[in-house]
Order: sequence, then C-alpha cells, then structure tokens
Amino acid sequence: MSIRLACLDMAGTTVSDGGAVEQAFSLAMASEGVHPGDDRHERALGLIRATMGQSKIVVFTALFDGDSHAAMRANRTFEDAYRSTLQAGKITPIPGAEEVIRGLRHGGCKVCLTTGFAPGTRDAVLAALGWETLADLVLSPADAGRGRPYPDMILTAVLRLEIDSVADVAVAGDTASDMLAGHRAGASVVAAVLTGAHDRPTLEAAPHTHIIDSVADLPPLLADSQSPRRMQVPDT
Repeated sequence: MSIRLACLDMAGTTVSDGGAVEQAFSLAMASEGVHPGDDRHERALGLIRATMGQSKIVVFTALFDGDSHAAMRANRTFEDAYRSTLQAGKITPIPGAEEVIRGLRHGGCKVCLTTGFAPGTRDAVLAALGWETLADLVLSPADAGRGRPYPDMILTAVLRLEIDSVADVAVAGDTASDMLAGHRAGASVVAAVLTGAHDRPTLEAAPHTHIIDSVADLPPLLADSQSPRRMQVPDT
C-alpha cells in the first residue's frame, strides 16, 4: 500500500487558535440571546464541543432547533469573531505541521487541508499563516456538499486530485467527526491527533487506525503504512 493523499484537518490538527473557535461560538450564541450562566448556554456549549470539526452552519441550525434564520445570523457572528482572532495574530501553525505538509508533497503524497469553516474564513486563516499555496487543495463543506462526519470532503479530494483508490488515502484530525469521516470514506489510515478539541477517550471511542500525539508524528506512521493497524471500530 502506498499513501498518495493525506487529508489533514485545519483547526486543532495543523493550526492552533488558542481556543478561538469556542470563544467565537459563545459570542455567536450571545448575539442570539443565549449567555453564559443560562442553562441553554451550557447545553449549547456541550453540543459545540461534541460536534467540533463539523460544518458550523449545521451545528448552529441544530442549536436553534432548525431555525435557519437564527442559524445564519449566529454563523455570521461566529465567522466575524473568528476573523478578529486572525487580526490579533493568535493563529499559529501546530509545531511541525508546515514541515510535514511540505515533506509529504516532496515525497509524492498530495495534501488536502479540510475544515468546517466557510470558504472565506478558511482562506483568511491560510492567508494569515502564509499557507495559500502550501497544500494541493483546500476544502470546506460548501465545496463538497456536506461536512464531517460525512465523507464528502475526503471523497471530493480523491476525485479532484485524481487518486486511484480510497485505499491510498490517509486522514488525520483532532475530533471524532474527523475519524468517522475517514472511516466512512474508506481511508486506510485514520489517525487521531491529541492537539485539538477531543481527548484520548473520545477519540478512542471513534473509528480509527492510530492515535498520535501530533501531526508531526504522521510521516513515520505513513512510512510504515505497508502494514497499517486494523481499523478500531467501537461496538455500537
């Protein structure tokens, strides 16, 4: 087996934002009258943490019980708040991430960066890091149909980058949604990283092949992918 495509999540996996996602969510909820200390805020925060990695507009739609207008307003507030984090210079690469991406591409493995952010916010993050041309492809849910935990972004990358088989794909991310998306896509390597939103027990409860400390540990894992670990799929 040869890995020809690595689909890497952004926030929490290749990019560190110091908790800006959760802060932006809180501001977005407050804009719709849901404030810290309110029972609804605590329930919303629990859902936000559980659904990290998923399409933000989908999460807001669930939080507001299908009210698409409230969800769209909250999503705009979220995007604006997150962009203010960019302007404050709080966005940084996960240590080793840029070197990993460059190394994979140099070795003949294509790289797609994936995110739950809207394209505008995604591109602002890339611009803040100087990563506009770092990867072969960058995808948001709007580019693929559905966001995580669905496999659409991974499969879109396979098609656009002309990868012959999903068996040639590796996926790395910091959330259970990343793991489920990689599993559903049929990727041979589905690696959870411990630098982001979800802790080890949460990631262990999701389908995965590996759990690693950081994306910096991914290249040795892929170099040894001639004999990958069996997919760990929790009992349901």
